[in-house]
Amino acid sequence: MSEQPLHRVLVANRGEIAVRVIRACRDLGLETVAVASDADLDAPHARLANRTERLGPADPRESYLHQDRLIDAARRSGADAVHPGYGFLAESAAFADAVTGAGLRFVGPPAEVIARLGDKTAARAIAERSGVPVVPGFVPADGRPATMKSKPGGQAGDAGPGAFAAAADRLGYPVLVKAAAGGGGRGMRVVERADDLRGALASAEREARAAFGDGRLFLERQLPEVRHVEVQIVADGRGHTVALGERECSVQRRHQKLIEEAPSSRVDPAGRAGLAAAAVAVARAAGYENAGTVEFLMDAGGRFYFLEVNTRLQVEHPVTELVAGVDLVQAQLRIAAGQPLEAAGIPASDAAAPRGHALECRVCAENPADGFRPSPGPILVLDEPAGPWVRVDSGIREGWQVPAAYDSLLAKVIVWDRTRAAAVARMQQALARFVILGCGTNLEFLRDVIAHEAFRRAETTTDFLERHFTGWRPDPSARALAAAAAISATQPRPPARTSNVPGGGDAVAWDPWDTASGWRIGGPHG
Repeated sequence: MSEQPLHRVLVANRGEIAVRVIRACRDLGLETVAVASDADLDAPHARLANRTERLGPADPRESYLHQDRLIDAARRSGADAVHPGYGFLAESAAFADAVTGAGLRFVGPPAEVIARLGDKTAARAIAERSGVPVVPGFVPADGRPATMKSKPGGQAGDAGPGAFAAAADRLGYPVLVKAAAGGGGRGMRVVERADDLRGALASAEREARAAFGDGRLFLERQLPEVRHVEVQIVADGRGHTVALGERECSVQRRHQKLIEEAPSSRVDPAGRAGLAAAAVAVARAAGYENAGTVEFLMDAGGRFYFLEVNTRLQVEHPVTELVAGVDLVQAQLRIAAGQPLEAAGIPASDAAAPRGHALECRVCAENPADGFRPSPGPILVLDEPAGPWVRVDSGIREGWQVPAAYDSLLAKVIVWDRTRAAAVARMQQALARFVILGCGTNLEFLRDVIAHEAFRRAETTTDFLERHFTGWRPDPSARALAAAAAISATQPRPPARTSNVPGGGDAVAWDPWDTASGWRIGGPHG
């Protein structure tokens, strides 16, 4: 693969990830083109880029998900590459194909790889052929929708309700109904009893068709007390693939991640090596290129099972950056320009142990006391935390209106320290200093989760919130505390400083903030 330098990158996304990519491009000396709907023309990402292209109405189908308008914007602006950020288009083989068909480079894996791994049943098959264990399940062979009538007796390979019912009986309840083209918890249903299976199949199929245009479903056994552990992989176009360690993403609401950390406190060096080998085997078998994530479930005995591959940058990528000492977005851009892993700043081996511990909390415009319902509105006061080893990736600003049309993610708070306990304490301090007034947020909920004794003991299985936070309600005094914090936010504060890791040993010479410039996004220091 020959090198083809990039000059101007169109960022086909919005919010904090668009800001993150624009800053990475700027650090590499690349020009940037933002795209913005009418609701986002004054958003931070639109202000930050060298040029902004208007897409149209706020409706995402008419703006950020409108492939023809995005391609036209790239052509008009003279871009030579498109970075999709993360989200729907980042995992759309059709979009990747359209970008390359227009003579542009897609910053991500090739379209055929996205198609191969975007189908969860096909990805399961690749993992099985690679010798990687998968969650026990049932994948219909004929590919027909689950609601079609089954053949008499519900033979293997039949996709009708009878075959699903027979498979669920073999697997044992509870089972998970999952969409073959799914993601983000859409098209997924937990079924506790046989009487509920038919209704779950029908509703999951409707949701999958609406979200992905594909109603195919499959079953997996619902494993008890599991952790969601994923491995960051990076591959260049020269046949080299490495794993950069694991992240744990077990604290989830509605099958969507809320708090992530690296490394997992329950993965020992042998387990880490096994996860890395499995992830690399799947990536190589699929012909992977650029950055991606291989996801696993890990049971109480430390056994892991392949779950899926996310063919894109993940929301939680910063925790890997901090413990591995890399900049994944810059690596994506360099690989898209044809550079090898070493030139992209990626270690040639995946044997390196993680350095310290990193945590990330997703700050969203949502109401945890009302089923995490979105709560958009104006940002009247904004004060983001700053300090040693505190990073905020943000796509918001004071005085801006959070649109109702898009994902509720506002910002991410990421912290690093030498140990998990110290990182948890640092996250508590950072969340305590984070003030957003105007729209509703989940900040108080995050503070309570981080402070919970079970979280501090790293007892973080995927049912953590259901176990400990069902019926959660905000503290009545929280508004008064937020108001006091908002007042204090107007007072002068000393600038953030960056320092080396305190203590002794090998850690003294290494500081996560020395690995790349421009990492701090948002806050008083930009």
